[in-house]
Amino acid sequence: MPAQAQLGTLLNRGKRGADRADTCGEGKKGDKARGVVGGLLGGAVRDMARKARLPSFVPVPAFSDQLTESIACRLDPEEQKQAAAATLQATRADTEDGTAQVGSSASWNSSTRDDVSGTSTVTRRERASGDLDCITVTDVVIVQGEETRADKRMCRAPGSARYSIIA
Repeated sequence: MPAQAQLGTLLNRGKRGADRADTCGEGKKGDKARGVVGGLLGGAVRDMARKARLPSFVPVPAFSDQLTESIACRLDPEEQKQAAAATLQATRADTEDGTAQVGSSASWNSSTRDDVSGTSTVTRRERASGDLDCITVTDVVIVQGEETRADKRMCRAPGSARYSIIA
C-alpha cells in the first residue's frame, strides 16, 4: 500500500463532512488485509471507470461544513455548490426564535447533468450540550436514477448565522 494511502487515514482524523476525504471513500477504517484487497480492487475499478470515461468526483473543501462525503462524492463541483445552497436554504432560520423549522426543505436540479437532482430537509431538532442549537438534515440525491440518502447533524452557536456539520 502506498505511503500516501497509509497516511491518509491519519491525516483525515478530526475533519468533517466533505473535507474528511479527498478521494471519496478511500482511507476508511478496517483491518490490513481488507485494506490491501480493497486497494487492489478499488484501483482496478477506478481504472475501468477511467477507460469507460465515467466521472469521478472529489469533495470541494469549501462545502465541507454543509455536505457529507457520501453525498459530495456523487456530485461534480457545480452540483456540490447547488446541494450546499439547498442545505443553507433549508436551514435558514425563518422562525421568531431564529431556529430552523423541522420540515423545511429545498430542492435543486443539476445545471451540468440532466439526470441529477437533490433535496435537503430538516428532519429533527435536538438540544446539544451548552447553548448549541442542533438539527438533523436529510440529504437525498438522485444520480442516473440511483438514490443516495445521508443524515447529517448540524449545529450553530448562539449568534451564529448558519448551521454547520458537527463531526
